[in-house]
Amino acid sequence: MNKGTYIIVLRVDRDISISRPSVQSLPKGFYAYVGSAMNSLTGRLKRHLSKGKKIHWHIDQITEAGEVVFIAGFVGKRMEKMLSDFLSGEFEVVKGFGSSDIGTKGNLFRIADLPSLLKSLKHFCEKFGDFC
Repeated sequence: MNKGTYIIVLRVDRDISISRPSVQSLPKGFYAYVGSAMNSLTGRLKRHLSKGKKIHWHIDQITEAGEVVFIAGFVGKRMEKMLSDFLSGEFEVVKGFGSSDIGTKGNLFRIADLPSLLKSLKHFCEKFGDFC
């Protein structure tokens, strides 16, 4: 099965400006992005890992400026909204980023570090065990 939901953690080493959904400044730091791919999960993740691509999705601006340091996937399940809603209670949300099609506050979160995200994902899986 080559579909599912994923989380990408990026390290951005400098302040950046993004233009979608509106012009915003993102300070350097760690960010977690929640997405889904219901046709080709591996293809989508390969795209996110590549450099020099045409900017198509919101996240492309950040993957071009930052470095992917971690990827987690939930294969076969579309749970982007549920996971984003959960993480919005745990981390600072970049409002409106990458979520226009699912109605969440946003799909991009500023996180302190990778261990804090992993702790939250553990809580998510404890709460919604059928999805993990």
